[in-house]
Amino acid sequence: MLKNYPYEYYSEGFRADYRITIKPNEKRLYLIKDNKIFKSYPIATGKPSTPTPIGTFKIENAAINPGGPFGVRWLGLDAPYGDYGIHGTNNPSSIGKSVSNGCIRMYNKDILDLVKYVWIGTVVKIV
Repeated sequence: MLKNYPYEYYSEGFRADYRITIKPNEKRLYLIKDNKIFKSYPIATGKPSTPTPIGTFKIENAAINPGGPFGVRWLGLDAPYGDYGIHGTNNPSSIGKSVSNGCIRMYNKDILDLVKYVWIGTVVKIV
């Protein structure tokens, strides 16, 4: 699943200065550094019948170019009651809407930027 990434992506504590806060009602993902908003991205969230889970999770796996509806990157969360993640999309018109099966969709260009700062082990808080 993980390939073409240098060793430091797998090192313990790598990029520990960053965390993610997601606010489904705002349709925004915030990249937090040193307890301040470092970057902000528009997102799509779960539809009412399949809402985005609320809670604190960690990124537990990743995929490069998973294809289809997952766009150019997949960052899987360790949510105990489903298969949820942050990912790109093949449907950019969905960003800003509640249309997913619970995942967080991002523009492909935005998730490519996000993975410069976060990786496996990053804390993700959905509020």
